[in-house]
Amino acid sequence: MMTGISTQVRLRKMDSQDRSFRRTVVYQVSEGKMPLSVASVFSDPEDFQAALGKDGVLSLLVTGQGTFRARLTQIELNQIGLAAGEEELSRVAFVAMPADTLLVSFPLGDRPAPIWGGVQLRAGEIITLGPGQRIHARTDGPCRWGAIRLSGDDLAGYGRALTGAEFVVPPIARWRPPRAALRQLRHFHRAAIRAAEMRSRALADNEAAHGLEQQLIHALVECVSARSVDRETEATCRHRDILARFEDLVQDQPFLDIAEICGALGISERTLRRCCEEQLGMGSTEYVRRRRPELVGRP
Repeated sequence: MMTGISTQVRLRKMDSQDRSFRRTVVYQVSEGKMPLSVASVFSDPEDFQAALGKDGVLSLLVTGQGTFRARLTQIELNQIGLAAGEEELSRVAFVAMPADTLLVSFPLGDRPAPIWGGVQLRAGEIITLGPGQRIHARTDGPCRWGAIRLSGDDLAGYGRALTGAEFVVPPIARWRPPRAALRQLRHFHRAAIRAAEMRSRALADNEAAHGLEQQLIHALVECVSARSVDRETEATCRHRDILARFEDLVQDQPFLDIAEICGALGISERTLRRCCEEQLGMGSTEYVRRRRPELVGRP
């Protein structure tokens, strides 16, 4: 039984240029772990990045021209987190999954999804990022995406229980699930997101929220039980690791030049440039030039 519900709206002005951030907390139930849903509109990329922190986003570089605008709906259930995002400008994000968390992402609507490690998701596909994985995700323009976050151990446990077999999800993989399974996953994800955006009381009902969560997990297991999976190649994995270490250096020592960075990484400038063009959509020199001002200006 619910013991209480709270609704809250907050608006914060960022500066004189009206860089505003709006967050609406829809329902907060005070028994057990509280189902929580948040619908937000952002015009400041730093706030957008902060809101995506639970999904492992450590940095966000906006590369498109124009006014930044993004919408984000997030839901926290007992064992899983859901998100739906819509972005207008191209950007590059660096994502580092927590050690106990697995992320599933997929396109929404008719807009492209982010490009993960240089891999473009097509309609009917999903990508899984395992615990501890580090990867860059870029967009080349307006995009829409959905995401599901949960413990890797929990997913493996559910997978074993539902399939009766050992259940292992690769560190990073692109899947082409059976149409019926993907349709169910998208249906339940969309139902939850709409409930949050419409301020439906359904998410404040513990029994209904639990039922929705179980349906989502079952559909997800069906999706990643499919045999049609593209595992990350050794070359792609190696390039991704190079870029993760490159990101570490750029953040920790923003004034290093490309020759010094390559020396620290033990690779050639040509290799670094090729990795950046493949996964970041720009050369290494341009990426460092774009990242440096925000890194130097941080506290």
